[in-house]
Amino acid sequence: MKRFICILIVGLTLVTLTACANKKHNENNKFKVAEVTHSVFYAPWYVAIHNGYFENLDIEVILTSGANNVVAAVLSKDADIGLCGPEATIYANKENKNKVKTFAGLTKRDGQFLVLRKGIKYEDFKSIENLTILAGRSGGMPLLNFKNALKNENIKNVTIDSSIDFANLTSAFIAGTGDGVNLFEPNATTLAKTGKYYIATSIGTYSGVVPYTAFNALESNIKNNESKYKKFYRGIEKGLEYVSTHSSKEIAEIIKDEFPDTNFTDLVAMVDNYKSYDSWLKTPKISEEIMINLENIMIDNNELEETINFNELVYEFN
Repeated sequence: MKRFICILIVGLTLVTLTACANKKHNENNKFKVAEVTHSVFYAPWYVAIHNGYFENLDIEVILTSGANNVVAAVLSKDADIGLCGPEATIYANKENKNKVKTFAGLTKRDGQFLVLRKGIKYEDFKSIENLTILAGRSGGMPLLNFKNALKNENIKNVTIDSSIDFANLTSAFIAGTGDGVNLFEPNATTLAKTGKYYIATSIGTYSGVVPYTAFNALESNIKNNESKYKKFYRGIEKGLEYVSTHSSKEIAEIIKDEFPDTNFTDLVAMVDNYKSYDSWLKTPKISEEIMINLENIMIDNNELEETINFNELVYEFN
């Protein structure tokens, strides 16, 4: 009897230890990712998730509106990885000793579409002169790129409303504010399908190439868990490769569960738009050239005094 009890106790102990070990293993393989918005623009990221490109990593996604809030979540360790514009990490690194670095790129130009009210005539980008456009918060990537698009096309007489938070742009526009609004998909098409508005053009056509959306993390976390972060990087690499070698319909089929309220035909068209405008990077590697492009835009808008050493902004894997 004593022998049986001893064996039972040993068995229960082993089960407990195994359960604890499995729990620790799962925690060690978990990444909590704060994404700034949920958009078809991020198709390669969702492809990587649904195609299992992250191998045994456990990915949890939390929607965190505002790039500043994404980086704040990374700094506070409420998130292991942030997905937002790299401009937010540049701002944060001015004020924090524990640096947040960009380590994998996703998109390479503005993914917003200009939506106008029906009745406003649009022939080309210069048609927006004398209009009021809702373009997001001051200093954010959407507004910076919109201003750069205006500069590139020598358009000066546009009233930019930057008073409305990114998450509230659609509702403010529906309520009657502004003549136009810059929106990502699926919001742009959803609005256009009401029949009261229409998509005029892609902002990315005019704003140029920058590391528009990228993944970031605390430099200390990357260094202490480099193989884990490198595995994540490889997953994004595979996602980018997939979208560059497969049709819009094939991509839409994979990511459709991310957008349950979007008609499949519309989803295919959205993906096709992003593909046709060459919105995604070919690999997650961010070049110094496109990072300088972003910094120059920030300098032009008085958000940065001078360019920063590339190695202070980007973490590169060997």
